[in-house]
Amino acid sequence: MKIWDAHSHWMPPAVAENTTFFRQGWSDADALLKTMDKNGMEKAVLLYPSSDAHLKMGWGKVCEVYNREIASRVKEHPDRFIGAGIIPADNPSAMAGEIARVKDLGLSCLSLASSYDGKFLDDGRFGTVFEKAQELNLPIFVHSQIINPIGFERVKDPLLMPVVEFLVDVTMCAGQLMMSGTFAQFLDLKFVFAHFAGVLPFVADRFDSTYTMLRGRNIVKDLGSLPSNILKNIYVDTSGVKSGAMIRLALDFFGANRILWGSDYPAKRDLAASLEVIRDSDIKGKEQILSENLRELFTTGV
Repeated sequence: MKIWDAHSHWMPPAVAENTTFFRQGWSDADALLKTMDKNGMEKAVLLYPSSDAHLKMGWGKVCEVYNREIASRVKEHPDRFIGAGIIPADNPSAMAGEIARVKDLGLSCLSLASSYDGKFLDDGRFGTVFEKAQELNLPIFVHSQIINPIGFERVKDPLLMPVVEFLVDVTMCAGQLMMSGTFAQFLDLKFVFAHFAGVLPFVADRFDSTYTMLRGRNIVKDLGSLPSNILKNIYVDTSGVKSGAMIRLALDFFGANRILWGSDYPAKRDLAASLEVIRDSDIKGKEQILSENLRELFTTGV
């Protein structure tokens, strides 16, 4: 069975050279294709890894170059790559126009960070993004923010930041979109959160029990349903996880029809082990996780 990868990266050289972290090993499309062939991967979604390139180039230039170059890779290898476009996060008035350009370039989805300058995706500036994405049937892939993620002002540790802060940023983003009513407002818009939406599967029970307790005292607004019933409708990707326990925990919460296998290449390179934890396990829904769910997102839009 061919694999569809929901979370891979390729960085245009002109963007990579203006970053701190992504200058080496992130602009080799041939290496990516060879890795895909080696691991039986038919297609890969190319996501933006929320870099710091905009600090040197400006968001407008980053979008111009990145979206154009990602589109070029897709045109060169339409049977291998699915392109995700990005938006000028600092210019709300230009977002809708850039999304239209993304569509015109032949890109099939949007790659957003979980937050921008401390503002999560429930911020009002992104309302137009969601409206346009829903109108054009562009799924939104949410990648963890690596520039000033939540907690950065208190802890700047090279290990604790990517392990804890990146994931909590994604979790908070999903929570904010739920609390703001965004998920309820855009029912036809498909959100895919990286890394199992952070720690969401671990705190799902606490979400429900705490919400029930606070509703009893009228401290939190009525969401119309338990948080778990809302949050389990998003999609999540595995981001190269090699832990069977984590896969089973995510399955217990989201179900096999909401989980997409993702490599997180080239940040993670042991793709075989990430695939084996699913292939060699007794879990149900392997085909859905490894290809069918992602294929369905881009063939039927549901």
